[in-house]
Amino acid sequence: MNGAKIAIDSEFRHTPGVYEISNAAFAPKGYLCPAVIPAAPSHAPGPMKALRHLNKYFRKYWFKLLVGIIITIIARVFQLVMPSYVKNIVEVVEQYGAGALALPEARAQLLEYIAIIIGAALLSGFFTFLMRQTIINVSRYIEYDLKNEVFDHYQLLSLNFYKNNRTGDLMNRISEDVSQVRMYAGPAIMYGIQTLTLFVCLIPLMFIKAPTIAFYALVPLPVLSVLIYWISRVIHQRSTRVQVFLSTLSTFAQESFSGISVIKAYAIEPRISSEAEALALEGKEKSMDLAKVNAWFFPLMILLIGVSNIFVIYVGGVQYFRGEIDTLGTILEFIIYVNMLTWPVAIVGWLTSIVQRAEASQRRINEFLEQEPEIVNSAEAPTPISGKIEFRNVHFTYPDTGIKAIKNLSFTIDPGQTLTILGKTGSGKSTILELIARLYDVESGEILIDGVPIGEVHLDSLRQAIGAVPQDAFLFSDTIENNIRFGKADATQQEIETAARMAVVHDNIQGFAKGYQTILGERGITLSGGQKQRVSIARALIKDPVIYLFDDCLSAVDTETEEAILSNLKKASRDKTTIIVSHRVSSAIHADKILVLEDGRIIQSGTHEELLAAPGYYKELYINQLSGKEN
Repeated sequence: MNGAKIAIDSEFRHTPGVYEISNAAFAPKGYLCPAVIPAAPSHAPGPMKALRHLNKYFRKYWFKLLVGIIITIIARVFQLVMPSYVKNIVEVVEQYGAGALALPEARAQLLEYIAIIIGAALLSGFFTFLMRQTIINVSRYIEYDLKNEVFDHYQLLSLNFYKNNRTGDLMNRISEDVSQVRMYAGPAIMYGIQTLTLFVCLIPLMFIKAPTIAFYALVPLPVLSVLIYWISRVIHQRSTRVQVFLSTLSTFAQESFSGISVIKAYAIEPRISSEAEALALEGKEKSMDLAKVNAWFFPLMILLIGVSNIFVIYVGGVQYFRGEIDTLGTILEFIIYVNMLTWPVAIVGWLTSIVQRAEASQRRINEFLEQEPEIVNSAEAPTPISGKIEFRNVHFTYPDTGIKAIKNLSFTIDPGQTLTILGKTGSGKSTILELIARLYDVESGEILIDGVPIGEVHLDSLRQAIGAVPQDAFLFSDTIENNIRFGKADATQQEIETAARMAVVHDNIQGFAKGYQTILGERGITLSGGQKQRVSIARALIKDPVIYLFDDCLSAVDTETEEAILSNLKKASRDKTTIIVSHRVSSAIHADKILVLEDGRIIQSGTHEELLAAPGYYKELYINQLSGKEN
């Protein structure tokens, strides 16, 4: 019994929202919550349809689960052996009196019964260990598979999905929510089988041995189960709110730490601290509300256990004096039975709470898993890419904002050519690169890659053929070497250094104490803006792709460094298709073709000489930048 209590208590304490919410807090007033977070349910949900998603995993691990269930039943059966032999020991003492140990026959019986009790306890403990090694391990396997499924699906979803959902919420669903589901896939099954086995075996046994005592002993247990269910239901409601707000907490923390440089730059630490204090205060209040409900749990259980034991002692004592039962050992046996049943009865309510929390969490997970990727790979076989790109009357509107970024755009770039795109902020330059990489699909018109509609090109082939340097250079919290190697996983040290030299960042890297082994902070905060851009360029160069997409990636470097990088890029991209988005005319001078955009449309196109000879935006930009004026 104590072993079961300790095991269950351990599961309770590791269940968010049951005993301790040590890491649960709530968003400060006025802090925006992700729009996708559902409101906490005020009542237990209906049919557990969301949990049907786990059936495929139960089928996958059916054999381990079956073995675990059999072992669970065996462990409970050995546990049922002990009370009867405790009764036998009492009967021996009643029969032979205080001198029972002095009599060889009585001593032999006592030693036999004690040996059986110890043996049954050891076997029950051994099979309980095996039970946890099977069923609980299966729950960990399911947790592992589910996290991988969620993560893989995250990677399939489009950029629009990430614009509409916050990072903290995504992280919470793959961590906290999956952990709640694991409790259903492991402990709930394990304790459910234990409870069912004890009910099926023990209750009939009690009525066979002493029906009257059994009746009075079991009367308080349904009351206990109902009360525990009610408490668990209230706990579920409050802990679900905690689970929902954990997404906001994760977002608040993630954004605060990621944006620490901005917070410091604007000297708003006091305001952020005030918000964090408000968050902690509300978290304390909610946790106290939850603790008040939790405080009823054990007192009610102890009270009703005591009532059952009083009934057993009183009714059993009356029957003993009336001669309706033969021995006091029956009373002791039933006290043990009552204590064996108390935890399973209490667990009925707790298991209900686990299932409810798991259903709520799985429903949140399914909200994302059921979202279909907007970008679908329709090609089955890999597609060879040569690098010819053609836009035919392309229109595109961003689905999240409704901004019409591209309007009736048409142009062609052949393999080996360099195209530079210029224009004011918001003219649609970066959108062209996103459409080429098929991060979005066009609204109307079509994009052709080597004469094939981009939707029919194998998505992996397309993106593997592209070396992209985004406008906002993103670097991982890893070494500089691994950040460059990200473009080519098997790159040698020599290849890494060659790419860095071409990006004119090798000397900067060598200037660090650990050189290429320097660990970068989050998003590459260790480096300056220009250094981050050049490391990103090196990452693209080492990939040696068919198509280069450079999105204003030289904006943070000086003119001299820009010229050196452009010269190296010209050599590296001699037989590659290269598209450079820029605000500087210097990036366009040697391009084979130049496009000038305004409001999503081409207002000028041609070579540097052609555009310079005609009045318009390009000539004005060239004159202004030549005279040192920034546009």
